[in-house]
Amino acid sequence: MKLVDLGARDTPLVVFGGPYSNLHATQALLAKANALGIAPRNTICTGDLVAYCGAPAQTMALIRAAGLPVVAGNCEKQLAAYRMDCGCGFADGSTCDLLSAGWYAYADAAIGADDRGWMDGLPDMVRFIHQGLRCAVIHGGLSDISRFLWSNSPDAAFAHEIARIEARGGPVDIVFAGHSGIAFRRRIGPVLWVNAGAIGMPPNDGTPRTDYALLRDGKVTLHKLDYDHAAARADMQAAGLTHGYDAALATGYWPSEDVLPASLRRSS
Repeated sequence: MKLVDLGARDTPLVVFGGPYSNLHATQALLAKANALGIAPRNTICTGDLVAYCGAPAQTMALIRAAGLPVVAGNCEKQLAAYRMDCGCGFADGSTCDLLSAGWYAYADAAIGADDRGWMDGLPDMVRFIHQGLRCAVIHGGLSDISRFLWSNSPDAAFAHEIARIEARGGPVDIVFAGHSGIAFRRRIGPVLWVNAGAIGMPPNDGTPRTDYALLRDGKVTLHKLDYDHAAARADMQAAGLTHGYDAALATGYWPSEDVLPASLRRSS
């Protein structure tokens, strides 16, 4: 496991996840951070730079040029190792699993050796101190990079990951994570677990807006990101990625909910 310690970061920080090859959302997130006076060094990504959307190479180039701290997501791990699937943790044969074959193949063809080498060097965890609070940033979990933790997952599931984080990096007050694509805050004993969501795909809530987290003066808040989703959808359509996630950028609803716990589905 690779750990990077950023040291003290007492000024505000943005934490965001899942650019997902969505260039327009990534541009909007960086513009928002700049408008807030937050430098790239304090704008941290929880991984999965490339995935569903239509501009993987351009999104990678933008992130790398900005010089942001980035935690490796499962997509980075898989692409760096030249593996043939995204490693997202979808159940075999599920709709999400079947749909992933199309977008992963497109991303795989677009990402070159230099980008894969950069991905291979990304850390599994980033740590920093903010206003005396010990913070860690991971992707899904340390036990499993593709672990889905939801707002209603059992306390024990979070506690298991927190124990691993502390065993590898020391005591922690706040954990920032991603992977599941839906932002939430959850208190697990003394530790605040924050899923920063994903900027590249809406959180299945019926609007095209996406999510990011802001850490300021020791407090974490979740915020909505508006961006040019029509242009992002056009990128997907031009790339031939028209199997459902392109429509999700506009409708705000995922093409399948089979990855979600039953209690979080629209039909529940």
